[in-house]
Amino acid sequence: MHFSFFFLSKGCKENYKMTEKRMSSSKKHSLKSLMLLVAKDLLEAEQIEKKEERKRYMEENCPPLSYPSSKQELQELCKELHAKIDVIDEERYILEHKAIMVVDEVKDLNIKIVDLKGKFKKPPLKKVRMSADAMLQALLGSKHKVSMDLRANLKQVKKEVKEEDKELRDVGDWRKNIEDKAGMGGRKKMFETES
Repeated sequence: MHFSFFFLSKGCKENYKMTEKRMSSSKKHSLKSLMLLVAKDLLEAEQIEKKEERKRYMEENCPPLSYPSSKQELQELCKELHAKIDVIDEERYILEHKAIMVVDEVKDLNIKIVDLKGKFKKPPLKKVRMSADAMLQALLGSKHKVSMDLRANLKQVKKEVKEEDKELRDVGDWRKNIEDKAGMGGRKKMFETES
């Protein structure tokens, strides 16, 4: 019989909470003192029961010692006691081994729980604008002196501008271009016949 306050059912607890608001302080104190008295009685009953259980176990497993009168009886008694000690040691060893296995299993499960949960909460990260130089300096510290200006390492290429491309870029008004090209091989006539 274990000490607990489970004698209040869920409904009783809810009723107790509802009546607690309306109860005066003297009623609350008297109720608490009654609960403590009941708990004290339960604890005392539990202790008495444990003592009786221990007494019964000792009577069953440890009979009263009879003193032998001769040397041979004493040797037989010692042999019996040694045999019982061996059996008890084997049982103790087996129980100890099982307890160690259970403890190891609990540790492994705790480790798995921590791994599944994630040991630390990840903080919300803020977006930070940072250049490549600043990022390398933050990662490498003061050792970083190499500039990450990637454009400085590029080759300079001079672009040749063709005259045709220049003409195409300077298109402007299409009517003017047609009039300009009228003198070149009768292109204006070709446009006039199409329309």
